[in-house]
Parts: sequence; structure tokens; C-alpha cells
Amino acid sequence: MRIIRTDDAEFEHFFRQIRERGRVFDPELWASVGRIVEQVALRGDEALFDYTAKWDGHCVTAATIEASPEEKKEAAARVHPEDLEIFRLAARRIERFHERQRQEGWSVTDEAGVELGQSILPLSRVGIYAPGGLACYPSTVLMTAIPARIAGVGEIILVTPSRDGRLHPLIAAAAEMGGVNRIFKIGGAQAIAALAFGTASIPCVDKIVGPGNAYVAAAKKMVFGRVAIEMIAGPSEVLIIADGSGDASFAAADLLAQAEHDEMASAVLLTPDPAFAEAVVAEVTRQLEDLSRKDIADRSLAAFAAAVVTRDLDEAVALANRFAPEHLELMVQDPRRLLPGIRNAGAVFLGMHTPEALGDYMAGPNHVLPTGGTARFSSPLGVYDFIKRTSLLSFSREALLKYGKQTAHFAELEGLDGHGKSVRIRMG
Repeated sequence: MRIIRTDDAEFEHFFRQIRERGRVFDPELWASVGRIVEQVALRGDEALFDYTAKWDGHCVTAATIEASPEEKKEAAARVHPEDLEIFRLAARRIERFHERQRQEGWSVTDEAGVELGQSILPLSRVGIYAPGGLACYPSTVLMTAIPARIAGVGEIILVTPSRDGRLHPLIAAAAEMGGVNRIFKIGGAQAIAALAFGTASIPCVDKIVGPGNAYVAAAKKMVFGRVAIEMIAGPSEVLIIADGSGDASFAAADLLAQAEHDEMASAVLLTPDPAFAEAVVAEVTRQLEDLSRKDIADRSLAAFAAAVVTRDLDEAVALANRFAPEHLELMVQDPRRLLPGIRNAGAVFLGMHTPEALGDYMAGPNHVLPTGGTARFSSPLGVYDFIKRTSLLSFSREALLKYGKQTAHFAELEGLDGHGKSVRIRMG
């Protein structure tokens, strides 16, 4: 893990290197995913089964692609009771946080007697993608299914890759707690295409949520417009602002917690204290030896990690807003003093005792967060991702007469005389 100063000539190159990592615009990948999406759209189950055999290494049929109630129950029963209790605790905290995101419709009547309002309706059917191949993330199932259930979604469908066609016990347990209605044992770009277009085995959905690899991200981008998506999730990232007053081992552990995700993960420290930067880098080197995913973390650190020495904390905050990180930790004595200056971050972790891992599992706020700088304009996943808003309008004849002439004239200014006539014909 390198140490770099903001006034070093290579700093801007490093900044761009992190921002551009994990883009889904690789021509070969894009072409490959495009073929998968097209074939599933055209051939349905036939293509879906072919790609599952090719990429996931096992055969599925119309009879085996969906986990039966007995299979789900049997898989969940294999989870240790203590682990289930941890899941229940996390689920309760996630539910409690997201209950506060409920939105209600409203209606007002103005002085002219015009009634205007907005109705809030849940989506009818959503699809959740949960990684389940080399990595298994039941936390993702809880974080996506619980807000959908709170929103009132009619049917929640989960797609997740499986080994040898067997449902992972942790995924099954989390799906049951989250309120998932149906589970299909498929993954990859083909699963995204199936959710978007529908096949004989899998119904099409209104929205697809959940993170995945580059193929999944590219497929989500391709089907957007036919269905909604919450975001294009890129590699995970953490940025830590530290004033040097904390424990270097804490910062190092949090950087490694991100680096172990995958080789494209990014872990960056911003600090005006050069000695603290050196201490953190030394701690990273020491703690790295104890990680079970040492090789992955090592490659991530070499490519996309650094301890950045800034002029002061103000410059650190300005850089954080440029990075717009998924996770931002404020490891400073008074984090709330810096908070008003933070404009772009998926989630902000305040103080020395709030590691990002708490947000991944137990705190309650959603861990599906904007990555790759998209926190400039995107928000964490929430109940509001599973609803739609419909405008309501009601004019009396008196109100029509009050605003009709101006409305018709406005339409005619745009050359749409039919619009104008549709108003004037009611005015007599």
C-alpha cells in the first residue's frame, strides 16, 4: 500500500485510476453480455438453461430451476441456531430503520377549487439478485427483501447462482426472514435477462435490485428501460478521513475489510498527518498476514489503495466529495464538525468506534450503496426504491374556466392546437 501526497505529480492519475476501475464498458464483455441478453429474450428457457449449464456448471430444467417449499425449508434448517439468531437481530434492526422510510399519499385543494395530489403505490413484482457462487451474501438478501416487503411489493423473487443446483442454506434462511416469495437457482447475466423479459419458468418483474459481478452490472444496464434498476453496482470502496488522533490499527483494519472483497475494491486513507499515514501502512502490512483472503486483499491494495497525505482536513473533505465514496469513515476527534461539508457519500460512519462492517450487517441502514462516484447523484437502497408515485388532478368547471384560456394559449404557442381545442371545447 503506497503513500502519496496530494501535491505529487502522480496523484491525479491515481485518482482517475480508482474512479475508472470496474467500468462495464469493456467491448468484449459488453458484446458477450449483449448476446446473452438477446438470446434469453428470444429463446427464453432454452437459452437460460444452456447458459446456466455453461457458466454455472450444472443443469437445470423447468422442474428444478425453482426451489420448492420443501427445499427452502430443508436448506434453512441446516443453519446453526446461533447463526439464525444473529440473522434475526440484523433483520429486526434493518426493519426498524426502513419502517421510517414509509411514504404516504397526499391531496390538497387550492383557492380555485382545484384538487391536486399524489398516490403512493408499491411495485407489483421485483427481482432481487444475490451473489451465491464463490461468495455468499445473505446480508444482501435481508437488505433488499426487507425494504421491498415494507413497501408492500406484491411478489418478491430472488435469483441466486447455486453450486450443483443446491440452494445455499444461508441464502434460504435470509430469504425466509426477508419475505421472499420465490427463489430461482440461477445467476449471471442470464438471470437478469430472464427477470427483465420473462421466460416460461420465470416471470418478468418491474424492477431488479442487488449487486453482482461485471456481467450482472452490464446486463442490468442493458435491460434498464424495459425494467427499472436501482443502480449499477461497481466494486466496493471505503475512504477514511483521519486527523491522526485515532488508533492506526483501527484504520488499517477497516481498509483491509474493503480490500478483501475483491481485487477491484478500493481502500483509501486521507490524513494531514504523515506519521499517521506511515503507521497505518505499517499496520496494513502487518494485519494482511492474518487474512484468509490475503491474496485478494494484496492485489486490491497494490492497485487501488493508498494513504493520501493532504494539506489539512479541509482538503481531505474536498477530496472526499470528489471521490464520492460508497463508504466514508470520519475517524476524527469531532466528526460532526466535518459532517456539514460532506456532500457526496453513500453512507457516513462517524467516529472511531463505527467501522464500516457494522453498516454491512447490523446497524440497520441499507448496505446497498452507490459506488464509483455515483454518490454524487444516487442514494442508498430503501423503501422508496419499491414504490411509484402517481399524480392526481381534479378540476371543477369553475376552475377550468379560470385557467382554461391560458392553458389553451400556452399549447398553441407550442404549435399544439389540438391540445388547445381540447380545453376550449369544454369552455363553451
